[in-house]
Amino acid sequence: MLILMVLVAMSFFKSPLSQAQTETPRSFKIKTPNTKKQLQAEDESLEKDETSGRVNSVAPRRIQQHGLGFGIGETFLLGNYAKTGEDKITLDLLYSYAASYSFDLLINAHMSEHKDNSERMRLMGLTGSVKARVVEFDNFSPYFLGGLGFYLPEAKRSVDGSNTWSDKKVTFGLNFGGGADLRLNENYAVGVMGQMHWPFAIKQDEGSDIKGYYFKLLITGMYLF
Repeated sequence: MLILMVLVAMSFFKSPLSQAQTETPRSFKIKTPNTKKQLQAEDESLEKDETSGRVNSVAPRRIQQHGLGFGIGETFLLGNYAKTGEDKITLDLLYSYAASYSFDLLINAHMSEHKDNSERMRLMGLTGSVKARVVEFDNFSPYFLGGLGFYLPEAKRSVDGSNTWSDKKVTFGLNFGGGADLRLNENYAVGVMGQMHWPFAIKQDEGSDIKGYYFKLLITGMYLF
């Protein structure tokens, strides 16, 4: 009986030890990264981080940049100007200066003569405007503009039965409008512009005063430097 009890006790102590001996430790696999793929992923993430903090633009807008160009399109005579001339295609000379990321200075110089049978309307202007950009998406930027300028409108019309030119006098005036620019690269830009010119009335010694206004719808091209 005593021997039987000893054998049973030995079996209880032996089973955990034998179980511990027979169990094999679990193996842990260490995954080594693919170095080439990892480097490519890191480069892509760095490029995303660099571009996320700047404007998505192929040709970033620069300030203190000059521009020379032209605008070609239709000049529409309005008011009394339309009585002595007809609408026609004209050419404007343009100069711009990027004062900031939102505002440009635009200088416009133009001259044209409009005929209507025996009557004439001659327009000359030198204006300065401020272009205020509303928003800029990639290389496309719509804007509003407004400013002041000097004008020299002359009319050849019937006075006392004969066609004579009006007095040649320079007057002040307003201009306003809007448009949009598309930068092709760092040096070239194209766009469209609509601009209203409103010279103040010019008093005449003979005949009616010269007063009216005209609207220009232009396709523009600029060289930036």
